[in-house]
Amino acid sequence: MTTRLTCLFLALLPWCAFAANERLYVNDKKAPETRKDLEALQAALVKALPQARAATVCIEIGEGSGSGVIVSADGLILTAAHVTTGVKKKVTVVLEDGTHLKAETLGLVAETDAAMMRIIEKGTYPFVEIDRSNSTRLGDWVFALGHAGGFDKSRGSVVRCGRLVRIAGATLQSDCILIGGDSGGPLFDLTGKLVGIHSRVGEQVQVNMHVPMSEFINNWDGLVKGEFIGEGPFATKPVKGNGFLGLATDARPEGGLRVTKVGNKSPAQEAGVKEGDVLLKLNGTPLEKREQFQDLLKEMSAGDELTLELERDGKKQTLTFNLGAR
Repeated sequence: MTTRLTCLFLALLPWCAFAANERLYVNDKKAPETRKDLEALQAALVKALPQARAATVCIEIGEGSGSGVIVSADGLILTAAHVTTGVKKKVTVVLEDGTHLKAETLGLVAETDAAMMRIIEKGTYPFVEIDRSNSTRLGDWVFALGHAGGFDKSRGSVVRCGRLVRIAGATLQSDCILIGGDSGGPLFDLTGKLVGIHSRVGEQVQVNMHVPMSEFINNWDGLVKGEFIGEGPFATKPVKGNGFLGLATDARPEGGLRVTKVGNKSPAQEAGVKEGDVLLKLNGTPLEKREQFQDLLKEMSAGDELTLELERDGKKQTLTFNLGAR
């Protein structure tokens, strides 16, 4: 049975609902054998899909994008570490209806690709239930959601059906078809419970790895606290002092630092800083001496977001941007 056959789900009429905690009998068959089997699969998917799609988000970071899924009414999101790339970063998430919301990355597990973030705008958001009982079995039918190729409101998140073909430690493997932009998106069982997060999209579109929910549950407290957990291939731990701003300053007797030079194509120049500007505050701290400014920057890392309050021609401005790398 190939995943192409799953396309027949949407061509058939729904058949009998089943209880939310009931295991679908078709999971225990090598392949659907009858129309009844296909209709049972379709009925499960039709029931689970609306809430799953409502909770699946597109995550926009810089020029790229990934996916994630909301798991609490107050906006907690699970995604992949290689999507967030770090902790305490400001990002934008896009709901299924196109609403853009501000969010902040929380913790991550660098070795297994688990990560968490939270919507920082107050609200009540659609969310899905996590499979905390580790009930998924080899061969079970699952469906994947994600904003493949980036957000497209007219299309919405894309659903792909398949089966679990391998379960090994901190990795699930499915034959759901995934491409770029799906990373960090959710993998559900047919009751609509979240069982995994898309991690490694294979060179063959039907060979894809997912982070199981056990990895999130085992590291939950650290993820919520914003910890960078472990070392591994999916995220690089930030190094203090390796950030690059690209400007020179002189102190003024009356306070603040006057910008004497701005590097060509530097983060400062691209953010709009100009020679002659007077820097008043860095991340809310008043600036008085060059050495103090440098010490504050030494506590930051490449990619960190900073806020500069400055004065130009008697008018105050605020610039928010990210440090480059040395």
